[in-house]
Amino acid sequence: MKRHKMSKALAVAATAACLTLGLQATPASADSVCGKEVGGAILTKYNELGGEGGVLGCPTSGELTTPDGRGRYNTFDHGSIYWTSTTGAHPVWGAIRDKWSDMGWEAGKLGYPVSDELTNPDSEGKRQQFEGGTMYWHPTLSHGAHAVSGKIGWVWSAYNWESGAFGYPTSDVYWDNDNKENYQRFSKFQTIFYNPDGNNIEGCIHACVGYYGTVADDPASQAADLINETRIEIPLDKWQDTFVVRTWPTLKGRAGGRALIPVEWEQAWQRVPQPWAMTDTKNSSLYKQFACHVMFSVPKPGGWTGGESWDLESWRPDISWLKAMDPLTNSKCNWD
Repeated sequence: MKRHKMSKALAVAATAACLTLGLQATPASADSVCGKEVGGAILTKYNELGGEGGVLGCPTSGELTTPDGRGRYNTFDHGSIYWTSTTGAHPVWGAIRDKWSDMGWEAGKLGYPVSDELTNPDSEGKRQQFEGGTMYWHPTLSHGAHAVSGKIGWVWSAYNWESGAFGYPTSDVYWDNDNKENYQRFSKFQTIFYNPDGNNIEGCIHACVGYYGTVADDPASQAADLINETRIEIPLDKWQDTFVVRTWPTLKGRAGGRALIPVEWEQAWQRVPQPWAMTDTKNSSLYKQFACHVMFSVPKPGGWTGGESWDLESWRPDISWLKAMDPLTNSKCNWD
């Protein structure tokens, strides 16, 4: 078959298209560093970090496009730099990069980095913000890097992040099939949870958040173990002023009697912070409810009066001690 000759105009157009494609393949203002092309905002960030003599070392790739087509990145000896038009260019390295990789890189639930790695106020821990949450790491307290996000992150932030009552995250988020809730552990013997649908128990009848701590996890407290666990439940439809405190006494705690009420109450709060909606009036009512449970918890067939846990509701009124200790009217310790 006779081939048709390409017209001069078409040949010029084809040559121009090839040149255009060639220009697009190389980043604007790209430099050759260690034999690799680094350009644009990624090059600017790379130079801010000291270039090839800095923390990242030499590039090990040219600029690449992420699978979703939204971002660009270069890999380096000791990390990567990722860029999008909305997040800017940010490096990711070390334990945080390793965990981010495990979670699916930018395609995972965290998305792209929106900050560089930052040093926490304790001057030891690190954190890095991503579109879908923040990754935290500490050399001795966190047991690796872990992301905190969503409702669990919201509760954690209310208590001053890693500097507060919970400390650093020590686990990823897991699903508790018994309670039907997500939970995450923290370094000060507490767990924060989010129950999206509710389990029809006390403060989690509907969607709720909260936290719990187990005294027995702390070896220093086991010798005087009267309250094994305290759990705070905060209904999301009433979270501003309503909560439930649930405590699980040990056998020793159940037999403590009147004399040990203050000691047991103090131990109930050893491993959990008080709810942010606590007031003096609510605290007084909760303490009387607790004392009532201590006084009237006695064995019965199949368990104990009042149930396995002592449940204290913040909406109960602050009644007199005389009424709170009246076995005829308050044997269940849940007065109106």
